[in-house]
Amino acid sequence: MERVILHCDANSYYASVECLYTPQIREKPVAVGGDVAARHGIILTKNTLAKSFGVKTGEPIWQAKQKCPNLVCVPPDFPLYMRFSQRMRKLYESYSDRVEPFGLDEAWLDLSGRGVTLRDGARIADEIRRRVKNELGITISVGVANNKVFAKLGSDMKKPDAVTALYPENYARQVAPLSAGELLYVGPSTQRRLASIGVYTIGDLARCSETLLTRLLGKNGALLKAYASGSDTSPVMPCTHTRAIQSVGNSTTPPRDLENAEDVRCLCYLLAESVCARLRDGGFRAQCVQFSLRNSQLVTRSAQTTLPRPSSLTDEISAAAFSLFEKNFSAGFPYRSIGLSCSRLSPDNLPIQLDFTGCEMQRLRQEKLERSIDGLRRRFGHGIVTRGVVLSQRELLSPVEEHIAQPMRSFTGKEGA
Repeated sequence: MERVILHCDANSYYASVECLYTPQIREKPVAVGGDVAARHGIILTKNTLAKSFGVKTGEPIWQAKQKCPNLVCVPPDFPLYMRFSQRMRKLYESYSDRVEPFGLDEAWLDLSGRGVTLRDGARIADEIRRRVKNELGITISVGVANNKVFAKLGSDMKKPDAVTALYPENYARQVAPLSAGELLYVGPSTQRRLASIGVYTIGDLARCSETLLTRLLGKNGALLKAYASGSDTSPVMPCTHTRAIQSVGNSTTPPRDLENAEDVRCLCYLLAESVCARLRDGGFRAQCVQFSLRNSQLVTRSAQTTLPRPSSLTDEISAAAFSLFEKNFSAGFPYRSIGLSCSRLSPDNLPIQLDFTGCEMQRLRQEKLERSIDGLRRRFGHGIVTRGVVLSQRELLSPVEEHIAQPMRSFTGKEGA
């Protein structure tokens, strides 16, 4: 049976929704960005007109306005984007019961079966594109292929408001000449490593020795070769499927730069409290801690470590993060923002091997105490219990409400939007 996979990608999603709900800015260059006063002034997405001025996702708003003085910047309205995303998904589900979201603005649809061919899929894709435009008021680009990776590639090839079908017989003309960086899951770092062995295009990647790629990239090398060859067999998950959470993380940009180790220690505790509270709430302990810092040039560096045993204790997670800072980042001040995430999660109801020294029993008592504090904060607010380590740094933001919970993906992919 021929697989027929669609990938639908809303064009400049946040900006398109804002323009839809604010007619007076539709003909202007528009960007959705953070709060400049809170130093979250980064471009999240921009419309086509703003893009023509060279405005880029991820750059500071002040820099974008140097390129485009008339740029209209609006703050993000994530509840609105969520509601609009649900409306799009409901429309997609009228065509298939296999609709797998990839962020708020993207989704795969599986139309395989019932005698549907790839060319039928292209016709259906165009119908979906027209319906989204007429019924919801925004545009999407749709890729059609016999696998998820190429369908995603197709949706990126023509924007906005277009359908691109990639047929197996046209691989050499349509796909092989494209840059390897166009392939899903090939980020900038992987692209540089591929270039170091003379792999520049998707065709080069498909022809490259699997042994060489595995030596260079580990098991992901063989996976990328399969993707480049059009051999992706991963299924489109059903609408009812829920991905298992594989990591829980948090990051924040404080009102001022971090200038010394005490600033970093304070935010390590604040971030660890937020992350650990959600680990406990979700019934998890974590064994891998990743710590990242971004400098004033917006360059981010990260490092990670493995804990001797799974934990959801704030003291242990924050200590691991601060240790990573001391080993890897202590000479790079000032820093603009900080992040902490935990992975290698395991259920917190697994049996624990006790020891003769009583250390494990003490850890269990500490976890019980922290759960009690979680309950107090839910009832009376986060400030009802405050750690002494943060009392001297009250001007630094509490990041508790800015949490991120990441569902599992194969490995790091490209940024959306």
